[in-house]
Amino acid sequence: MLKKCLPYYIGSLMLHAVGFGFLFFAARPNPFILGIGLMAYTLGLRHAFDADHIAAIDNTVRKLTQQKKNPMGVGFYFSLGHSSVVFLMAAAFALSIHWAQQHLPLFEHVGGYVGATVSGAFLIVIAVINFLILVDLQRLFHRLKKNEFDQEKFEQLLQSRGFLAHAFNPLFAFINKSWHVFPLGFLFGLGFDTATEIGLMVLSAESAKAHMSFLVILAVPILFAAGMNVMDTTDSVMMTRAYQWALDTPVRKVYYNLTVTTISVLAALLIGAVELGQVAGKFFQLKGNFWNWVKQIDLNWMGYGLIVLFISIWVLAYIIWKLFHIDQRWSKVI
Repeated sequence: MLKKCLPYYIGSLMLHAVGFGFLFFAARPNPFILGIGLMAYTLGLRHAFDADHIAAIDNTVRKLTQQKKNPMGVGFYFSLGHSSVVFLMAAAFALSIHWAQQHLPLFEHVGGYVGATVSGAFLIVIAVINFLILVDLQRLFHRLKKNEFDQEKFEQLLQSRGFLAHAFNPLFAFINKSWHVFPLGFLFGLGFDTATEIGLMVLSAESAKAHMSFLVILAVPILFAAGMNVMDTTDSVMMTRAYQWALDTPVRKVYYNLTVTTISVLAALLIGAVELGQVAGKFFQLKGNFWNWVKQIDLNWMGYGLIVLFISIWVLAYIIWKLFHIDQRWSKVI
């Protein structure tokens, strides 16, 4: 298995090297740039947990597994297709902001409110939708104990995740190899499927408005792509193992989906709430200790916290899996 997935992780490592290389080179005269790069990377990590990403990779891995083909590279190629669009959009957006700052001064003031409001609002919507899915997954998980697990309902629940994944569902029939998913990722990028990209655009705009070097403008989408790529690649690798295990029992697949959906809910809720809180505090000039604290939250430093959150949830999930012997206790009831 290691030999099958190693080339994809090497490719992801090269993407990290380019992104962080550009960032560190450009950050020598201005260390603040490191915070922007880290936040872009964290947005990429978070974006990989969006329902559309999980559903697209999940459906493709399941299809290739059933066809007895290697699905290890599904997440890698999907994120590359997606990233190619995001990279072009971010660079074009940053350049347009640079022009607008010189010719449309009002845009700088209004654009900041609009961008953060749209991004925060959509992230909250995503959190609510994924929370409802999480509740259903939790119910299905507990039904394993009572031997009432509904495999058909579980498959329908997985299929219902993500608007674009549902819209592009007919295209999955044409995918017979891992690299075939690249065009699908490209279409997802064109679909501008979540507000995470909007947050990335805001970072690119901030770089342009601060008259930072073009290397920073390039580094922001590359780091976003690197974060998304490593998580999407890991997702396809783990889903491959989960579906191989699920030939005997679906308990691992349910547990895995519970974990990634929990991460999606918490990350989207945290980022969205902070963005909307900061916009509301500034626009309505809200006063008080709470609003002063919200307005002082640095989204760049939130990147550190979210990375810790991702790692903590995975570690906690692993400990619960081992400590309570979930596999041994529940896999025999199906």
